[in-house]
Amino acid sequence: MPKIALVDDDMNIITSVSIALEAEGFEVATYNNGADALDGFTHNKPDIAIFDIKMPRMDGMELLRRVRQNDQFPVIFLTSKDDEIDELFGLKMGADDYITKPFSHRLVIERLKTIMRRTAAREVSKTVGTDVATASDNILEQGPLHMDRERHEVLWAEKQVVLTVTEFLILESLALRPGIVKSRDSLMDAAYDEQIYVDDRTIDSHIKRLRKKFKMVDDDFDNIETLYGVGYRYKTGS
Repeated sequence: MPKIALVDDDMNIITSVSIALEAEGFEVATYNNGADALDGFTHNKPDIAIFDIKMPRMDGMELLRRVRQNDQFPVIFLTSKDDEIDELFGLKMGADDYITKPFSHRLVIERLKTIMRRTAAREVSKTVGTDVATASDNILEQGPLHMDRERHEVLWAEKQVVLTVTEFLILESLALRPGIVKSRDSLMDAAYDEQIYVDDRTIDSHIKRLRKKFKMVDDDFDNIETLYGVGYRYKTGS
């Protein structure tokens, strides 16, 4: 039974999310602040953790920094604001994904499962080694774009681009079939469980953030095209 640590100072979130996770078979340990969580991790290490960013005594960023000094278990941030600077900083520190409040319980569960599948795949690779065929299956290259599914790593012209899990899945869906138009519904299916509803603006927001992150390493990046009223497609070439 996977162990989840849920750290948030909002008791409504603690109660509702922990009930939803336990119903899915997770073992949940809850903490109201970062300091208590850090202390708890010394004798009850989780398989994966969910941290709120804004908390008393020790916020999520500081908690992640201290955790990463000794442990590498996956971490998802909960945030009530759409702050790209905080997001990028958190991802570079070692967070695995962001979920913006308000959110559905189904979304949290699917993000957890996705990250745990990727973590399990990395551990298997370390244990048994990676042969040529497996490596090929896990690497996607389109021109300057290099995506490593196992390591959740993205490079553009050999420069790192830090993406959330959702952004990674959307980009992967586009880059797998360059030149093919993907509707917003198709991209929703690639990034979210079919039981989760997100509106068109959510996908548009992810695309906007993807473009912005790539332009941070290449001002001329224009490989994600918008076809108004239809969807998006990935074009090869730089």
